Amino acid sequence: MHINLNFKQKVYRRNSGLLNTLHLDGWLLLGILLLIISSSLIVFSASSGNVAVLERHLIRVGFSFILLLAFAQIPPNIISFYTPWIFGIGMLMLISVLLFGEVGKGAKRWLDFGFTRFQPSELMKLALPLMVAWLYAHGTFPPSKSKIFSGLALVIITAGLIIVQPDLGTSILIAMSGLFVIFFAGLSWKWILAAISLVSASLPIVWNFYMYAYQKQRVMTFLNPESDPLGSGYHIIQSKIAIGSGGIDGKGYMGSTQAHLDFLPESTTDFIFSVLAEEFGLIGVLLLLLLYTLIIARGLYIASQAHDNFSKLVAASLTMTLFVYVFVNIGMVSGILPVVGLPLPLLSYGGSSLVTLMVSFGILMSIHTHKKLLKT
Repeated sequence: MHINLNFKQKVYRRNSGLLNTLHLDGWLLLGILLLIISSSLIVFSASSGNVAVLERHLIRVGFSFILLLAFAQIPPNIISFYTPWIFGIGMLMLISVLLFGEVGKGAKRWLDFGFTRFQPSELMKLALPLMVAWLYAHGTFPPSKSKIFSGLALVIITAGLIIVQPDLGTSILIAMSGLFVIFFAGLSWKWILAAISLVSASLPIVWNFYMYAYQKQRVMTFLNPESDPLGSGYHIIQSKIAIGSGGIDGKGYMGSTQAHLDFLPESTTDFIFSVLAEEFGLIGVLLLLLLYTLIIARGLYIASQAHDNFSKLVAASLTMTLFVYVFVNIGMVSGILPVVGLPLPLLSYGGSSLVTLMVSFGILMSIHTHKKLLKT
């Protein structure tokens, strides 16, 4: 027994040493890998066993993981140094989208570089919280009124440029990433209550003058999807049927009739949670939520242990932004929130959102592992 214990300790030290060398956090990496494995299985099932779809998904996962490894090697102080440049480039790209962006599905959200198309709002999911954290890191906590207004100005300008594309859902989520930084910097509850009151009072104005017809329709559908079961309410009705038919233990892997018979739209992306719920039931849903809880809890722990204010604010904001994305997607497909075009992090079919997400995980791992190096 003594020999076995020594052997296990040596293996543990070797694995820990390898993870530290690669600047990877073991617990965070475990949660990510388990979700990626789950994603591959569910994407294959949701696509009715389409091998080509799975291959493309795995290629994107592999590329995104390489980016995670790359960003994990960059010390937080280097990220902080280049943050204003990253934010500036992102803002220029957002303005470029308005001037000569590519139009798709009625929205102007992409820049065409010839060999590929890029959506600048994806870059701003990282650039905005980094920039607000950079602004607040150089000073005392809680921030002064002038810095609070400066941070809010960054959030409002960035969100405004995305709203006019139009992309209201993405603009709100990106704004949340910046607002999380302001909150964690020590914003007074008086400011928070005042902001909530202001937003609530402005909702009628937003509804009448700034929301497009399809956005209003989404809200009305959320309130009563059965009012148009074959039109605007079709998606959410089919999603709720899939979730409910899974029961406790589900229909089994590859058993999603809603997805395989094409009743469920966007089954590999926005509504992939419904496929998982139908095939694995409540047990599968609880296990999925447990994995997300592990990752979010680890991210908040990394934020609490970070060695400088910039790292603390960035880690906390990126982690809470992940929580919002998970909450919004699951709430959307369950019928408790309006439908928005938002994939489920790490589970949906890969794309630009997966790249952004894995880069944020790389930054989180960099914050944690480089903190250890500073201690030593």
